[in-house]
Amino acid sequence: MSTVSTVRIAAISDAALDLAAHERAVDLPGAGATVVFCGVVRDSDGGRAVVELEYQGHPTAAATIETIAAEVAARPDVLALAVSHRVGMLAIGDAALVAAVSTAHRAEAFALCAELVEQVKHRLPIWKRQVFADGSDEWVNCP
Repeated sequence: MSTVSTVRIAAISDAALDLAAHERAVDLPGAGATVVFCGVVRDSDGGRAVVELEYQGHPTAAATIETIAAEVAARPDVLALAVSHRVGMLAIGDAALVAAVSTAHRAEAFALCAELVEQVKHRLPIWKRQVFADGSDEWVNCP
């Protein structure tokens, strides 16, 4: 079944991401399922203690996340979606990526939310600097 899709949020933000706002954005009467993903900063990577992360976005990051959102929203069964990625300094436990997708049925909601997250992780021009407890750092995840 093909539906008219709506991108409710597609943003790059230096402010804390609001998980509940993303969920509310895709809350529609015809939605039988809503899947929400929240990627958070964890305290370790590869056995090393992480103390903070810094994300830096390319000037095209906002346009890229809008393009990705529009492409996924155009897929059959998507009723609405919302996605945001954080930039700047983040602490352990902070949300770095929030995505929400609503559809009529759960299988489609899970699959399409996963697709949205994978496309953002693969294509979004954002670089991540991990700062470790020993004072060292490294840049990772450059598409």
